[in-house]
Amino acid sequence: MNLVFYKYQGTGNDFVMIDNRTKTFPKQNTDIISHLCDRHFGVGADGVILIENHHEYDFEMIYFNADGSQTFCGNGGRCAVAFAKKLDIIVDKTDFLAVDGSHFAEINKGIVSLKMIDVEEITMKKDAVFAYTGTQHHVELVDNLDTFPVFETGKQIRYSYDDPGSNVNFVQQIDEETFRVRTYEKGVENETLACGTGVTAVAIAMHKTLKTKSNSISLPVEGGHLAVSFTENDGKYTNVFLKGPAKFVFEGRIEI
Repeated sequence: MNLVFYKYQGTGNDFVMIDNRTKTFPKQNTDIISHLCDRHFGVGADGVILIENHHEYDFEMIYFNADGSQTFCGNGGRCAVAFAKKLDIIVDKTDFLAVDGSHFAEINKGIVSLKMIDVEEITMKKDAVFAYTGTQHHVELVDNLDTFPVFETGKQIRYSYDDPGSNVNFVQQIDEETFRVRTYEKGVENETLACGTGVTAVAIAMHKTLKTKSNSISLPVEGGHLAVSFTENDGKYTNVFLKGPAKFVFEGRIEI
């Protein structure tokens, strides 16, 4: 099969995007997903995203991690919105469906603001916070993020949680409204340059633990800059928005 694909990235989180409205892509074949994500023998990406038709929404986003597992991806969702605009499915606003439910988003000059799910599943741990923001996230403050062993420690913590495990975010506070983040992602099994659901979990965790009183958080990541805003009421976080760039990189063909 000769596959047409598009490459997108959101703050360094990169994805192989496929227009699957004809339902021809063999999405049950996880070996193909892993091959496409392979940076030596395939295209190279953190994940694969399919755009499909849906009778109630503008489109459906189907996301696969590099190992073929499915979850929701915040930066992937933002890139899916940019891709849907390129395909002329949407103009500047959209309601689409993903594995964790429906999402609203706006795109303006390459900046995508994506509404995330409401968050109330927050667990306070001894030295960390666990939050579900579309997928599982462990959030932990550290002193020196530049030299912190993100891969080694992240891998250990990731497997300490019951199946399917957890993403692991290490955080350094810069000021009242700014938190720098590095993330070890399950499914990729490595540190990535950014994680949208991760910075969302970080913003909420920092507010929950009173590290900040702000409901608009700036989050520098290895691949750029993201922002998260929210409304909090009685411990429940609503109107959660993840905002940042989503950029087309290139398109091509590959035999699978």
